[in-house]
Amino acid sequence: MSGATDTTTNADGGAAREFTARHAIGRTVRGVALVAHDGFSARYDLDRIAGTFSRPAHKLVGQSYVGKILVLDTAKGGVASAWMLREMASRGVVPLAIVFNSVNPILVQGAAFGDITMLAGFDGDITAQVPHGATVEVDPSARRLRVL
Repeated sequence: MSGATDTTTNADGGAAREFTARHAIGRTVRGVALVAHDGFSARYDLDRIAGTFSRPAHKLVGQSYVGKILVLDTAKGGVASAWMLREMASRGVVPLAIVFNSVNPILVQGAAFGDITMLAGFDGDITAQVPHGATVEVDPSARRLRVL
């Protein structure tokens, strides 16, 4: 069932929560989640040189996105954001993965072009389910996000 939440057991015996996405691309990655019920625009929300969120009104302003798994509400922007993801990847100043409640086709193309793992489309609000700072695993082949 799409968007289902399951509980499994981690190697250390603790419970892991799992969420299934409808859409997924990329490779399996594991890292720290930066979570906010806010949008994402590579063009307007980021300082792409410093690797931080820079739009003053963004809920993650000042935080580094480099090597993090972003869990956000929706993708914003068009072709410029897609090209910027590729440019960021070429310099290694890129998130490890991007997870959205909803995404537009242009940003999916940008993630693919930039080789950035992405999940999108959950039954519930994924930003309300994943704790900020949690370690998560994103497995696109299973369309799954696990909170470890």
